[in-house]
Amino acid sequence: MTPGPFTSTEPDVVVIGGGPAGSTVAALLADKGHDVVLFEKAHHPRFHIGESLLPMNMPLFDRLGVRTEVEAIGIAKHGAEFVSPWHDHTSHFFFGEAMDKSFPYAVHVRRSEFDELLFRHAARRGARTFEGQRVMGVDMDAGKGADNRALVKIKAEDGTETSWRPRFVIDASGRDTVLSNQFDAKQRNRKHASAALFGHFENAERRPGRYEGNISLFWFDHGWFWYIPLKDGTVSVGAVASPAYFKRRKGTLEEFLMETIALAPKLAARLKNATLMEGATTTGNYAYDSKFCRGDRFMMVGDAYAFVDPMFSSGVYLAMNSAFESAAAADFWLKGEMKEAEKAFRRFDKVMKHGPRMFSWFIYRITSPAIRRLFMNPRNIWRMQEALLSILAGDLFRNTPIGPRFWGFKVTYYASCIGILPQAIKTWAWRRRNLKESLETAKS
Repeated sequence: MTPGPFTSTEPDVVVIGGGPAGSTVAALLADKGHDVVLFEKAHHPRFHIGESLLPMNMPLFDRLGVRTEVEAIGIAKHGAEFVSPWHDHTSHFFFGEAMDKSFPYAVHVRRSEFDELLFRHAARRGARTFEGQRVMGVDMDAGKGADNRALVKIKAEDGTETSWRPRFVIDASGRDTVLSNQFDAKQRNRKHASAALFGHFENAERRPGRYEGNISLFWFDHGWFWYIPLKDGTVSVGAVASPAYFKRRKGTLEEFLMETIALAPKLAARLKNATLMEGATTTGNYAYDSKFCRGDRFMMVGDAYAFVDPMFSSGVYLAMNSAFESAAAADFWLKGEMKEAEKAFRRFDKVMKHGPRMFSWFIYRITSPAIRRLFMNPRNIWRMQEALLSILAGDLFRNTPIGPRFWGFKVTYYASCIGILPQAIKTWAWRRRNLKESLETAKS
């Protein structure tokens, strides 16, 4: 259904943020006939990191009606390889070997192209989309009487200020976390902290044939690297380590990136003939979540609610999946179907907590010797490797029976830790020390 044209400053929904989560929920609700206004502070196309998607993104693209367009700008990713300096072999994982074989690949995309594609799609579906418009504040208690609308204040790049009175607000502002900050609900993850330094390279070595687009992950002494091939022939390369490590930088970002790459000789070998393009970029990837993901007449989706380390490329998938769940709940609420809305809100709560929790278990332990041993020497006992692949593919919210096998994997991990107890304790102490330094850095 294509609504409108709507012109009122009293829409059904205001969506804050025109990234994957915001554009998705705006498109879905507009398609249901609701008056949706979508605000993006920047202008598309704009740079964003996070180019690697998961296989379970693909059915979401089908449901949104953009799969063909997304595949046209992406390169197929059939799996991942893990490369360790402490092992003389490379470990390969293929999504087609997961418990459900129906989702054998994902894609890598330039986020500038991908995010703009979804933003324009929301407009085609009927959402009113605005760029260069920053949300300055949201007053959820501004409404009076039965109307009970929120007040959203917007400031354009030219200084023009406008006010909007939506019935419902969806925060998809990413790491700006507009509502979480406003409600003082944002809380730093005290179990994990990381930062990233990355750049794009041309003329880097790529894998031949069908697996050219597979992602590579390289461990090194201080963390890990991503290596993501893109369709235009370039590769995205980034180092993720504790903020304490990045405090060691003496020279430029570009120099420090190349110095860090040198600490992973197998990665450096792939980049020996490559050229760094457009400099390097750094970002503090401090993990966080919010005390809640919804309240009276508002919801937080994607990174506006929680952010976890990008180790398993979960960001865009979790953001878009949360957008689908929030759209279902908001649609019921807007139509006054409160019984169905409450069920959908409860499912939304569960989904928002479950996804980050599943990925975080691995992320907290990814530098441990025991987890490296399991990833570098995978065995499909009791289909545990298939379950692991299902998790890495994003198959977390269906009825795929991964739960018991995931517990089996955990038991295997802890047993492995006992087998290398002195090394495991040393790694645990190192992580604790780095986390303490990182939290102290964040406070200063």
